[in-house]
Amino acid sequence: MGTADDGTTARNVIAGAAHLTGGVLQAGRVHGTVHLHAAPAAAPAPPPVPRQLPPPTGPFVGRTAELAALTELGADHRLVVVNGPAGVGKTALVLQWLRQQAADYPDGLLYADLRGHAPGGPALATETLGGFVRAFGVSGVPGTAAEAAALWRSVSAGRRLALMIDNVVTAAQVRQLLPGAEQALVVVASRYRLSGLALDGAAFHPLGLLDDDAAAEILIRRIGEGRADREPQAVKDVAARCGGLALAVSLVAARVAARPRLTLAATAAALEHDSERLAALRLKGEPAVQSALDASCTGLTPESARLYQLLGLLPFTDFTADDAAALLASSAPDADERLDELAEANLVEDLGTGRFRFHDLVRLHARARARAHESEQDQLAALRRVLDWYLATASAAERLLAANHASLAREYAGPPVGPPFDPADEPAAVRWLDRERGHLLAAVRAADEQGWDVLTWQLVDAMYPLFHRLRAFELQDEAHRLGLAAARRTGDLRALARMLADTGGRLRNLGRPEEAISRYQEALALAEANGNLKRQAQVLHGIGQAHLLAGRLDEAAGCFHRDLELRLSVGYSRGAALTRVLLGDLAITRGHPERALPDLTDAYQVLLDLGEPYEAARALAQLGRAHAALGEQHAAQEALERAATMFRAAGSAAWEARTLELQGELDEARGASQRALERYEAALVLYRRLGAPDAERLAEAVRRLAG
Repeated sequence: MGTADDGTTARNVIAGAAHLTGGVLQAGRVHGTVHLHAAPAAAPAPPPVPRQLPPPTGPFVGRTAELAALTELGADHRLVVVNGPAGVGKTALVLQWLRQQAADYPDGLLYADLRGHAPGGPALATETLGGFVRAFGVSGVPGTAAEAAALWRSVSAGRRLALMIDNVVTAAQVRQLLPGAEQALVVVASRYRLSGLALDGAAFHPLGLLDDDAAAEILIRRIGEGRADREPQAVKDVAARCGGLALAVSLVAARVAARPRLTLAATAAALEHDSERLAALRLKGEPAVQSALDASCTGLTPESARLYQLLGLLPFTDFTADDAAALLASSAPDADERLDELAEANLVEDLGTGRFRFHDLVRLHARARARAHESEQDQLAALRRVLDWYLATASAAERLLAANHASLAREYAGPPVGPPFDPADEPAAVRWLDRERGHLLAAVRAADEQGWDVLTWQLVDAMYPLFHRLRAFELQDEAHRLGLAAARRTGDLRALARMLADTGGRLRNLGRPEEAISRYQEALALAEANGNLKRQAQVLHGIGQAHLLAGRLDEAAGCFHRDLELRLSVGYSRGAALTRVLLGDLAITRGHPERALPDLTDAYQVLLDLGEPYEAARALAQLGRAHAALGEQHAAQEALERAATMFRAAGSAAWEARTLELQGELDEARGASQRALERYEAALVLYRRLGAPDAERLAEAVRRLAG
């Protein structure tokens, strides 16, 4: 109701079926044109800035260095790939890092799980891209991946955002999801290396295992300090037995936390035995570690899948293409290709030196698959091929480095494959022995466990240069104990005599002369029984060295002279030269260095002529000692320098150390204390590296001069 111009009351009347919508004007009389404008509707609220990162599932512990490394990579790269084996903690690390970087990406933190290992298959590109564009309020998503990717690039252009793309299988999956903003960051988590993304400018960060302290901290935070304080040692045991896998630690922590009466000691015990570890690392309805590894295997070619499971049979956790080739009875190049596929799937770790490595839980998984899918006969045959390969290769090194020792025949289950080094390349053979020393002992153990006695003692026999030249003290005791026991079981007298003599040498090298002589005497009796003069001489050679070590110089001299007589009688010039080296050593020890010079000079020349630079260097080192004892400083220094160079070239760290020690003694005698200290320190480093008992003596010399 209103008032008319004449003062009367004016009414707006709406009658009948009339109705009004929109704006309404109340007026008695309207002159001219009336324009009605609806008030603008309130603009819809913009979508919230996407913050899609999943929440933490538990405390994040450790990984300080890894977080710093990602920060450094993220400063220079817009695409970062974090790869590593299943369960190592890739997702947790990336999420933690992106949360720390959130302020640098105000336009959004997006997350996509591509479900690369899910039973139903990976997520479709259109599904993932649709989620991205909808996060920014765009509802119409094209039906093809190419159109959806183009739309995503348009939507993301100019935005400062970060994406985490999880469980990726291929580089192509990532390329479809890359945003159109130069300042955007994309972080990929994958079990695969995704090396193809290097073409897209990616930086790569392989993620290693948790250290034990971080694993223990996760466990403590999950179960509570009070419970952990009651069983501190068990906390350490459980953490260690989870093998550095973040997933395994989390599973164990959840299991213990949900069972207040379950002790940590009982949990550690359940994880102690290999056969139980995978079974113990489970939650109800979630096979966890095993299912994660099973999923990683599904995409392998049949050949690579078979190699994966056979690798679980190896008696060591790191391996080469040669090991893999022996398992598969294939060529090394073919095996290398298979290993690359396994490394791409992060089932094995590529150490970058031609070697690959299993995490111990992954090895258990591989071995379980071998037992499930390979017959017992096939498993044993594969293991035997690998051990035979080590026997053949060690024997090739033995023929090259200790030809006189390589006199016993070898027995193989099948035709042996050639060594991975030139059969005439001594330094390469030494490097192989040094590199594979742990594997050779593991091979001996495996052969012994299988009851392959002939293979056991022959492996130990073939390792002779490793003990004689490289002085692998840490291996000798166990290797010779197993080899000797195996030889006794075979009843092969030649094998037994060899193992007895070599065991005597091992005991002598370990500074146990009386035990050494006992083994030598048994070997001498066998050699005398079958009339083997050369073998008798060799055993007398060892007995004399043991007497020399014990300080019984007359007994040593008697053995060496009888030894020399026998060797000359059978025309064994090399052996005679080696005996003359010991007679020279004995003459120096007795204070008659002038008597040592003829024997040592003759031995040095004979051994050089025979192409024995290592043994010739031993004679030269003793010549240096003799010249020093005679006060001939220049001749002594020259001989020792040449000997050290020859030992270094031959790869003999033990004798290089001994020669450095002799040079130090020479320097000390002429008053050059600082130079002597430097040589002693260098020798000490080598002795300690070898685990040689000489280290204690050198340490005292170093302390004396340094003080």
